[in-house]
Amino acid sequence: MVRVPLSPQERQRGECFGALLRKARGERSMVEVAAAAGVSAETLRKIETGRAPTPAFFTVAALAHALELSLDDLVTACAEMSGEGGEAVSA
Repeated sequence: MVRVPLSPQERQRGECFGALLRKARGERSMVEVAAAAGVSAETLRKIETGRAPTPAFFTVAALAHALELSLDDLVTACAEMSGEGGEAVSA
């Protein structure tokens, strides 16, 4: 299966999402948050650095839960940070 390359907007949205997670994590360690979410620390590292700009929905949901973030708030914040003006993010 050949993957379609991500657009610059998709990459930017992934970087914004990673920045939001880093900010929400605060002083908590990456290992602690990853364990609470049931993902590996390497997965969280890749998401936070933008190397995994399109994580699976259940990964996003688990991280949001572990960080006590609302999915709605994440979507809005990512849209605002990437200049999409709060519009719904399409798949």
